[in-house]
Amino acid sequence: VTSPCKILKCNSEFWAATSGSHHLGTEEAPEFCTALRAYAHCTRRTARTCRGDLAYHSAVHGIDDLMVQHNCSKDGPTSQPRLRTLPPGDSQERSDSPEICHYEKSFHRHSATPNYTHCGLFGDPHLRTFTDTFQTCKVQGAWPLIDNNYLNVQVTNTPVLPGSAATATSKLTIIFKSFQECVDQKVYQAEMDELPAAFADGSKNGGDKHGANSLKITEKVSGQHIEIQAKYIGTTIVVRQVGRYLTFAVRMPEEVVNAVEDRDSQGLYLCLRGCPLNQQIDFQTIRSAQATEGRARRKGPSLPAPPEAFTYETATAKCREKLPVEDLYFQSCVFDLLTTGDVNFMLAAYYAFEDVKMLHSNKDKLHLYERTRDLAPGNRAPSGMPPTLWVALLCLSQCWLWLL
Repeated sequence: VTSPCKILKCNSEFWAATSGSHHLGTEEAPEFCTALRAYAHCTRRTARTCRGDLAYHSAVHGIDDLMVQHNCSKDGPTSQPRLRTLPPGDSQERSDSPEICHYEKSFHRHSATPNYTHCGLFGDPHLRTFTDTFQTCKVQGAWPLIDNNYLNVQVTNTPVLPGSAATATSKLTIIFKSFQECVDQKVYQAEMDELPAAFADGSKNGGDKHGANSLKITEKVSGQHIEIQAKYIGTTIVVRQVGRYLTFAVRMPEEVVNAVEDRDSQGLYLCLRGCPLNQQIDFQTIRSAQATEGRARRKGPSLPAPPEAFTYETATAKCREKLPVEDLYFQSCVFDLLTTGDVNFMLAAYYAFEDVKMLHSNKDKLHLYERTRDLAPGNRAPSGMPPTLWVALLCLSQCWLWLL
């Protein structure tokens, strides 16, 4: 599914038209205002289809700021000026950064090493939160993964097959907020079959500020794997395209995770709070191919068949090729093969675990074995009771309540 929102096209056209001219005064580069008006016109044309898109709203606010900064009139010509190339010695080549733009040096000169946390999203989709809670969620549509004082991350999940409850991440938007003398606001956006190795404005670092290189994008595998280093907040982000869909993984200091002005606004911050209970799926209750095949038959003949039909045994064997330890990543792999029939979901689980090995600070917590659905306080399993038995009892109690 390709999003009709064309904000990436607007951003790239503006960047191509103005690269280099923003170093000049408005009198020396009147074409900058012309390009800015064209940029605003482009965003207005795509406004209806970009509703709810973080990159779109960031661009609109950025245009207003640039209009004021360069004293540009909103009325005037909007024809695109000639293309420019980056001049030698542009800020993208800077290698010096002030100390405040290096998190570990500036924030922790006189204290212990910061405590790093990890969050990841992959597959159908499966979420590992900053507190190492593992969940499988529906969360169709746009959802915030991270929302703090330094950055916002939003994902859009779409059905894997028409009419199917199985969803996967088809779009990812990351907004790095402007920070002191380190970085300008930057937007990164990826979609299915489009994993850029640059920010939406075409740059690969934090902009024109002195510490621009404290935010950098590196392409690891063309079209498949990028890494974003945000040293000014001690954060590493890995984005991959595996098959048609995207995976996300982040390593972030706990101090940055919790840096919010209003803690009440974190209610839908998935990496911290997890998915809402009504969006969670306890995939561990699906133990056999018959259950999956029966569900597929109940969906009716109008649905297309998965690319490949897996039984529970063949899915298990396939997942063992890449994931020999039968943890939740392994179980996620089996679940995804049964529900989608797409072997790329096996690779998504494999790479998600590889990212955990690289990004998680506690090597004793790489593998997770607990069940997916959290219990609210007061609803925890009694000590000594096997988790599977507790799940069965909880399900029975819920069924009796429903019947009553």
